Amino acid sequence: MAGKGTPATALLAKRKVEHSLHTYDHDPRHDSYGLEAAEALGVAPERVFKTLVADVDGRLTVGVVPVTGQLDLKALAAAVGGKRARMAGTAAAQRATGYVLGGISPLGQRSRLPTVVDVSAETFGTVLCSGGRRGLEIELSPADLVALTGATVAPIATRLPAEGR
Repeated sequence: MAGKGTPATALLAKRKVEHSLHTYDHDPRHDSYGLEAAEALGVAPERVFKTLVADVDGRLTVGVVPVTGQLDLKALAAAVGGKRARMAGTAAAQRATGYVLGGISPLGQRSRLPTVVDVSAETFGTVLCSGGRRGLEIELSPADLVALTGATVAPIATRLPAEGR
């Protein structure tokens, strides 16, 4: 693997979870980290998942949704038994996870946050998520992603119209 490991890759090694690492050269001018990863790696964008941090009733919560969709904040709140959700600020998300924006992985976060993975992940043999830095993606089974994060699986994504991607 090029470069040093991340807390996400360390977790996978420690737990001996089957996975593949994929690297690409991140272009800071690209307007979507997830779509950039799908294009660079030649992977269907529906299989690439982004990690978003929201504030649900005052508690930071992670939503993992396909890059072709948006996080449905109401659905996220409902999935964790909350009432109201809003996106967390960049600084709060980075501080809680230990990762930079565009490289936030659902794995190996500094603080173990409640996590919800969109149900669409279960339709694939493997999915990709950030490996903990821009330009690094981890491919693993949805079941392993859910197990390693202690996630709930629920319908929390809304599909973006094609022109919105």
